[in-house]
Amino acid sequence: MKDGLYYATQFREKKLSVTEWIDDREKQVKQLNPELNAFVDWDAVAAKRQYESKGAGKGPFFGLPIPLKMLGQDKTGMKSSSGSRLFVENRATTTTNFVKGLEGLGFIPLGKTNAPEFGFKNISDPTIYGSARNPWNLAYSPGGSSGGAAAAVASGLFPMAGASDGGGSIRIPASFSGLIGLKPTRGSMPVGPDGWRGWQGASIDFALTVSMRDTETLFYHLRGTEKAAPYQAPKAEWSHQKAAEKKVLKIAFLTESPVGTPVSQEAVKAIQNATAFLEQQGHEVTEIPYPVNGRQLIDSYYLMNGAETVAMFEGIQQGIKRPLTKEDMELMTWGIYQYGRQLLASDYVRALQLWDQAAYKMEQLFERYDLFLTPTTADIAPKVDAELQSEQIRKDLDQAESLSLPELQDLVYDMFEKSLTITPFTQLANLTGQPAISLPTHVAESGLPLGIQFMASKGREDLLFQVGKLFEQEQKFLLPKYYRES
Repeated sequence: MKDGLYYATQFREKKLSVTEWIDDREKQVKQLNPELNAFVDWDAVAAKRQYESKGAGKGPFFGLPIPLKMLGQDKTGMKSSSGSRLFVENRATTTTNFVKGLEGLGFIPLGKTNAPEFGFKNISDPTIYGSARNPWNLAYSPGGSSGGAAAAVASGLFPMAGASDGGGSIRIPASFSGLIGLKPTRGSMPVGPDGWRGWQGASIDFALTVSMRDTETLFYHLRGTEKAAPYQAPKAEWSHQKAAEKKVLKIAFLTESPVGTPVSQEAVKAIQNATAFLEQQGHEVTEIPYPVNGRQLIDSYYLMNGAETVAMFEGIQQGIKRPLTKEDMELMTWGIYQYGRQLLASDYVRALQLWDQAAYKMEQLFERYDLFLTPTTADIAPKVDAELQSEQIRKDLDQAESLSLPELQDLVYDMFEKSLTITPFTQLANLTGQPAISLPTHVAESGLPLGIQFMASKGREDLLFQVGKLFEQEQKFLLPKYYRES
């Protein structure tokens, strides 16, 4: 398969020219992007200049161009809008440590991919860029917030793309687009030099991939400890050498939604097929009830969004030297902002305490089981023109500044309700800090993919890699057409 390491080998052995491959990518992007809207910025000249002047070092991904997400993955001089009209022409003045880490592995940053405003959605349709579209079927979304990245990879334009995950933003697009999506353990990936906490550790950078070897190689070569970082990953499995694989994995699973919403028969079928396969391979699977209070955690997640948005906007207002208005942002963002303005510091502290309590419960679960299996998403991707909010909700958002705190809390939940119904399974790993991976093992009768998700104890990505490679080696992955043919 032509994954990232395949191309890196071709470049290193001079069987392919990096600059010529960039030229070829530019032709392909010009051909496909008008329909996909995966890329919202592109500068092949800068990428070739970087390679020609600095080379690609000795990293495992020698010379491989990689798209960066237009949200938090900054490189000096590249556009950095966060999907917001406030920053539509903004260019980064620093390079994030994560992007520096990618460059240290041999990657060449090339282009910025579509993402919703400030990453609040599970689809990618920012007002300033328009909707990204799914290569499996252009009428559908590739997901969000790393939707442009998913479209770039699923279309075959790039074998890997930078992505980030604050509530499922790697795993949701992976599920909707037939890709591999790892959300690493909190504190395991490079952060800074400006932002360090990333939604209080809920958000983390990584990538969307098409092979387990790319996923595993990227993780082990990026993983590390930054002394200044507020979160440090447990060193439960802290070797670049292959960990000893367990002969029998104990796997807990369920298909019920943590917030009581419907789960499609396709998602249930994906889990049934997965558990049958795992049992055939000699592993133990046990159905369990949902181990934590899902609705309570979702409420705490939205509360965090509100508080973090207020802090972000206060910094922006100081920078632009004027108050922000409704006209500066999309209505969803305005509603979250108004909600956050009424929250107390004690509300935020209690929300974070809930995260810690849930993490403790999950670690207790992982004392009995190696892995926790659920659908990644409760259904296939929504259509690009799906009505995810009612007209009444939009009217309420338009006057959010006049609502009380209880009214705003209800409004924020209602605002996300239809979206949450599709993607209720991913947020848990962000709030508890545990690693999770979406694997592309199912395609629905509609012809669209739907992934399965495994969670593990903090620092036990090795178990996620073990189960992922099992599905891959037994040819259970159902990747996008491009990779099945290459």
